[in-house]
This record gives sequence, structure tokens and C-alpha cells, in this order.
Amino acid sequence: MAANPQEYILHHLQNLQYRASSCPADGYCFWTWNVDSLLFSVGLGVFFLWLFRRVGVKATTGVPGKLQCFIEMLVEFVDTSVKESFHGKNKLIAPLALTIFVWVFLMNLMDLIPVDWLPGAAAAAGVPYLKVVPSTDLNITLAMSFSVFFLMLFYSIKVKGVSGFVKELTLQPFNNKLMIPFNFLLEMVGLISKPVSLGLRLFGNMYAGELIFILIALMYTGNAAIGAMGGVAQVAWAIFHILVITLQAFIFMMLTIVYLSMAHEDH
Repeated sequence: MAANPQEYILHHLQNLQYRASSCPADGYCFWTWNVDSLLFSVGLGVFFLWLFRRVGVKATTGVPGKLQCFIEMLVEFVDTSVKESFHGKNKLIAPLALTIFVWVFLMNLMDLIPVDWLPGAAAAAGVPYLKVVPSTDLNITLAMSFSVFFLMLFYSIKVKGVSGFVKELTLQPFNNKLMIPFNFLLEMVGLISKPVSLGLRLFGNMYAGELIFILIALMYTGNAAIGAMGGVAQVAWAIFHILVITLQAFIFMMLTIVYLSMAHEDH
């Protein structure tokens, strides 16, 4: 247990990191890996694939089980969202949207685990730090958003061609050759802001939610009255946070669909 509230908060916000041997002992180093974020994000992705494949293999046309019904409802919901928002023809978009929604939701869902359980178990095993919510790591959210960005660039060039993509960046919103530098500046700012805002939005909301859980955990002191208030606050925030984690996964999915739909538009 940390000696004071500040150390307690900083401890829970610190990632378990692996630094290359060439990195200095103190200070920033590019070759630093947040091991816990990678472990939980990859683990949850594998769990998602295993669960959906298992349900798909055992799916029946008779009376389906509760899990099969739930996953069928989820797939239908995502498929409807894609049909309403994506106006091109691409078989990749619906599976991609489903993967993003479920994966981000599972990462966000880790925020509902009491903040001291897994880090406490890790500390008992000799692991000094452990952050269990991958979406509170800016590296994870920006990696996902820039993956979407590269898909945007790929399909923009594939659908419009190199010349069409260049014209889109230089002849909008003012179709005049004298305005090409101004158009290019505006379009590049808008283009780059898409992945940055996509990643920062998810990170900011989940990081704030995790911080609130940590602050509530500080109320569990020797004072029984304050501890009881902390318990009520934790339950209330957890119930509200269920909406937050679902909404953030949905927003990330929908913006991905919209951005890729824009990339498929051929003017």
C-alpha cells in the first residue's frame, strides 16, 4: 500500500514497462514497452476471437442458447450500423466494425474490476506495477486510431487513384489553382485530426473514468462512515460507467465506419 494518496494514485497510473538496454536509466526513451497494456489488449483480442469462433462452430438453427442469441443480436446491430453509415461496397467493413466494437468494449470493461484487485495480486507475485485497462494507455488508443487512418489512406488511393486523392487534397473546398496551398493546408489539418481525435477521445474518457475509481478507492480508510460512502460512490459510478464504456466503443466503431465511407466516396 502506498504511503500517501499521491503515491497511491501515481502507483495505479504507472504502467509495467520494459526498457531497452540502450535506454538511459532516467528520462524518456522511445524503445519503452508498456507490457501490461500489450498483455491485456492482446489477451482480450484472443479471447474475443476464441469466444466468437466457439459460438459460430456450435451455432444451431434450432433453439439457440443465450450466448448465441446475444452474439447474433450484436452482429445484427453492427451490420445494421454499417448498412446505414457506409455507402460503398467493401466486405471488410462489417467484420472490422464488429472487431473494433467488441475489442474496445472488452478493454473498457476492465475498468469495472476493483482497482486494487489485480495490481494487489501482481504485487504479491513480485510485479511492482500493473495497469489493467488498455484503453487508458495513449499508445494503445493511438495505435488503433492510426491503423484506421492507414486504411483511410489505402482506400482513398485505391478508389480515387493517386491523382484523384491529390485533387481531393488540393482542389477542395475552393476549386481554383491559386487556392491549392490554402486548400492543402486545410485538408491536411482535417485529415490528420481524424486519427488524433479518435484516439484521444477514447483515451481521455477512459483515463478520467479510471482516475475517478482510484479517487473513490482512497475513501476506504479506517473511518467506517467514509468507507461506506466510498462503497456507495463506487457502485453508483460503476453503474454509470457501464454506459460510458459502451458508448465509447460505439463511437469509435461509428467514426471508423464514417471515415472509411468517406474514403470510398469518388467525386
